[in-house]
Amino acid sequence: MATTHDIVLIHVDDKPGFYARIEDLTPDVKPGWWQVRLMVFTFPLQMFTWILDEFQLDGASFTMGGTPIRMERVVSPVEEEHIKREQDEKEERERAELHSGNHKVISLSDRRKK
Repeated sequence: MATTHDIVLIHVDDKPGFYARIEDLTPDVKPGWWQVRLMVFTFPLQMFTWILDEFQLDGASFTMGGTPIRMERVVSPVEEEHIKREQDEKEERERAELHSGNHKVISLSDRRKK
C-alpha cells in the first residue's frame, strides 16, 4: 500500500496523467477508507485531498466523474536495486540453511509401534 511521502503516478483514463507525493494519510470516518492528501507536481504546486479505500491505495482502478483513475507507486531505481539485493540475500540464506547439514532425520520405521 502506498504510504506517506511516497511518489505516485496518477493514471487518468488509462494514460499517465501526473505525479504527486502523498503528504498525509488520515483514517476516514468509514472503516477501511483514507483521506489522502496529495501534493501534485504542477506549476504552481497543487494540493488535493481524495478519499480512497485500501485497494485504491494499492493500485486498484476507481472513477471520478466517470473518468477511470489509478494510482501507481513509483519505485526509484535505487530502491529497486536495494529490494533486489535483499531478496537475493534472503534466497542465499535459505539455500545455505537447506544445505547446512544441521537437519535431523527421523526414521518413520523406528517410530512405528512393534
